[in-house]
Amino acid sequence: MKNTHLPYLNPIPNPNTNTSNLSNPSPNAEQGAGSKIATELDIERMLIENVRRNHILQIASQGYDQLTGAGCCGERRPYKRNGVELHLPEAMFSSPTNFSTLSDAEFDLLRCRYDFEFWAARCAVIKDKRTGRDMPFLLNAPQRRVVATLEGMRLADKPIRMIMLKARQWGGSTLIQLYMAWIQTMLQRNWNSLICAHVKDTAATIRGIYSKLLENYPEECWDGDSRPEFKRFENSQNIRRIQGRGCSVTISSSESQDSIRGSDFAMAHLSEVAYWKDTTKMSPEDCVRAIYGAINSDPLTLVVLESTANGIGDFFHREWLRAVDGASDKVPVFVAWHEIDIYRKPVTDPYTLINSMTDYEWKLWNTHGLTLEMIAWFHERSRESSSLKNFLSEYPTTAEEAFRTTDSNAFDADACDRLRQQCSRPVKVGEIQGDALTGQNALSNLHFVESPRGNLSIWADPGQGDCSGRYVVAVDIGGRSPKSDWSVIVVVDRYGGEFGNKPEVVAQWRGHCDHDHIAFTAARIARWYGNALLVFESNSLETKSVDEPYRYIMDEVADYYSNLYVRPYTDGTGYHYGFHTNRSTKSTIINHMVALIRDDRFIEHDSAAVDEMYNYRLNSAGGYEARRGCHDDRLMARAIAFHIVESLSSHNISDPSLIDYISQF
Repeated sequence: MKNTHLPYLNPIPNPNTNTSNLSNPSPNAEQGAGSKIATELDIERMLIENVRRNHILQIASQGYDQLTGAGCCGERRPYKRNGVELHLPEAMFSSPTNFSTLSDAEFDLLRCRYDFEFWAARCAVIKDKRTGRDMPFLLNAPQRRVVATLEGMRLADKPIRMIMLKARQWGGSTLIQLYMAWIQTMLQRNWNSLICAHVKDTAATIRGIYSKLLENYPEECWDGDSRPEFKRFENSQNIRRIQGRGCSVTISSSESQDSIRGSDFAMAHLSEVAYWKDTTKMSPEDCVRAIYGAINSDPLTLVVLESTANGIGDFFHREWLRAVDGASDKVPVFVAWHEIDIYRKPVTDPYTLINSMTDYEWKLWNTHGLTLEMIAWFHERSRESSSLKNFLSEYPTTAEEAFRTTDSNAFDADACDRLRQQCSRPVKVGEIQGDALTGQNALSNLHFVESPRGNLSIWADPGQGDCSGRYVVAVDIGGRSPKSDWSVIVVVDRYGGEFGNKPEVVAQWRGHCDHDHIAFTAARIARWYGNALLVFESNSLETKSVDEPYRYIMDEVADYYSNLYVRPYTDGTGYHYGFHTNRSTKSTIINHMVALIRDDRFIEHDSAAVDEMYNYRLNSAGGYEARRGCHDDRLMARAIAFHIVESLSSHNISDPSLIDYISQF
């Protein structure tokens, strides 16, 4: 979801940055002001603009009153009662009750059934984060935006489904929990809910919000058969029943998935999903699948996934991208730090602040339209963190920043952003087929069969005419079963296709199958792309236990496809098929990729490959690896391919043959 920024006048030049680059300053620049200072005229212009921005914010918040309904979400109709003009939800007027015959308590109870925002102010009590005191639940700006989204789904009689990416300390979890409580206390009986977090203590803390609600619930607004309170259900530590409503609230953690299966839920609040463990024995996907299995797709059912980000490529990030692309049942909601009104600081010395603003803070002013009060808070608070990246992971300005900020990234996040801008959907998807899957006829009568279920994505077909030496095909071999590592075949155009000058990824195959099928699939793709140099990554096959079968497979492929990458034995008596990745060669090819991505030296089309780059890290032992639960098969296939492309260029080889390659390497 795009961020909502304030309108602003023409940008004020950053005196420490070349104005030609002002539109795209580095978001990781952490340096302070340089020797130049902003002119008095620029500062006066900024102060005038800042007054305008603050005025817009003030207008947006003025007139909002949860008790009268003014400025609240949804369609509303004015109604005067006891001399006060109320703004009631339109649906409330469909009630057969004559409002004028109701006592004030009866009227409030009726209104609570239709108006969440009124119910929140009238019935809900929360702890104020600043003072620690109990106070009515008065919604802040981000909470009002989220409520409008939730109510939009409810009033449309749709299942309520949301994924929420959030900054810290604005009450997102509180809002979701109390919205669920409203449904259970006002709208539905026997409507069970689940709170599932990365650890059970967090889930119990969230349920504590509900406990405070019931302890302070006004009796005149209670619609139950007995007084509002939690009761332990059949001596269970995890389940509480809401007396008089027949609803239960269960807490769980993502680590105890078995306790969820077979349960009866209508609503689920899934908290800090980005921190759910992802191991061979348990995964966030399995846990969410089990929860979804207990919830029907009916109106007033609810599933909300919420979390701060924890890197790119994990389950929460994938679900976020699916929601943003419209491929999910969930509505994406992002809350930036500057939407939260507590993250502002009075500016007593604007001249000093403006002349000490970093490049990133100038971006907050010129690109995102923030006020000086917001920037002053950021300027002071960000210095508590060891790096800007770490700070932005907790207080992101954009959704993209939230996911990509980590100091252990192997690849520069800004460079990956630039790479992603080139990505696009493949022009066609399918398979290249021959007269057989393996053996002599596997490379005969090659033809492309288009299929949405195919494993081969093509962004550019082979060039016309003589393509000798133009393409390199690299293969990262994975496992056979669906739960094993993926096998990836990537095709790189050394000469850059329609863009020219830079190598370009033009095709990719990704799937699971037997190793001999992978080998001949790669050979067919290489033949299709002008008899390309075919490079197998041999680690997964070149072991003592499978060395002979692997050699047999490669010898058979070599009988029908000769342009294979080989490396000689150390004693010169023969050669190995394929590129061997060890600690030394892996460091070489990854460092090469770091430089290629940093310097924008190739064209990428697959956004999932960029996700793997974002999610590839330098571990504590000094080696490279994918984050837990993520893959690196696309990346490794590219690292090998571009290493070979560079080697060919450095040796000035335009049409490598098998013999040429042995002699060179």
